[in-house]
Amino acid sequence: MSDMKDALLLGSEGIKKTILHGGSGDIPKFVTGVKVTFHFRTQLCDDERTVIDDSKAVGTPMEIVIGNMFKLDIWETLLSSMRIGEVAEFWCDTVHTGVYPLVSKSMRRIAEGKDPVDWHIHTCGMANMFAYHSLGYEDLDELMKEPKPLYFVLELLKVQQPREYDRETWALSDEERLKAVPVLHGQGNKLYKQGRYQEATQKYKEAIICIKNVQTKEKAWDVPWMKLEKMANTLTLNYCQCLLRMEEYYEVIEHTTDIINQHPGIVKAYYLRGKAHVEVWNEAEARQDFSRVLDLNPGMKKAVKKELAILNMRMEEKNKEDKLKYKGINLIPDGKITLSQQHSHLSQECGH
Repeated sequence: MSDMKDALLLGSEGIKKTILHGGSGDIPKFVTGVKVTFHFRTQLCDDERTVIDDSKAVGTPMEIVIGNMFKLDIWETLLSSMRIGEVAEFWCDTVHTGVYPLVSKSMRRIAEGKDPVDWHIHTCGMANMFAYHSLGYEDLDELMKEPKPLYFVLELLKVQQPREYDRETWALSDEERLKAVPVLHGQGNKLYKQGRYQEATQKYKEAIICIKNVQTKEKAWDVPWMKLEKMANTLTLNYCQCLLRMEEYYEVIEHTTDIINQHPGIVKAYYLRGKAHVEVWNEAEARQDFSRVLDLNPGMKKAVKKELAILNMRMEEKNKEDKLKYKGINLIPDGKITLSQQHSHLSQECGH
């Protein structure tokens, strides 16, 4: 390996390049829409050169589409200095590596066969990321709290022009993504009306992913970001309506709570959360949510009245059921229920 002093400096500040293995031919044209396939290894700049991620260890090379603004823009810059078959090491300063933990999380989730976006856990996107919510990986949490310079060792495998491969939805440009949102939204609504809730959730989810991809490039809480946030919230609440029909009540509570924590004035979020609380017999929480609905929109008095009637009915049914259970199950020979038996039964009821 040549000494760092011989490193080629790319056009950007805070990058040093060292070629470890020369490639062949000319530097390919990295124009918009070109698909680049490469292996990468990410290392800390410590004495051990600790490896954070290694695509060879996962067994699949990385693919990105130029101009699609893959979350880590810096990789486009690095790759566009390389020839096919070249292996190069790039030292990148913290200005370029700040978002790496977010990208790494997505890539790890894909490798684990999970949904890379994971949007439903923290619907509020970037704002949450910077509040240091755990990314689910200890090493990435460390990097998120304290960004460090990193080494990227890249091996360029393949460069394909747009006509040489099929473009998938993730390879859309931002403009195309935003055009896709109302279409997916409309399809979701149609499926919902037809009672095809599972299929509708897929459409809403795809639309949310499109929005979140575009939103990560905007500054959190600025006007463009807020417009996208509003669109995402609307879709998330539609998604929750499907989940209610699918009896996924706890997931509804999770998503609506995320929205309420970020944007406390959204009536529909309280309304749907209240409905979910009713279904899982959280009486106090349901009443609280419905009273908040009325504070925000007194015009919903009729709808809330109906929901409270359902709540009263649900609670009555539950009380009757509970009485029957205690009557039938916990009788000891002399017909009395011991305190310990009653307590253990209650614990079972509460799921402890």
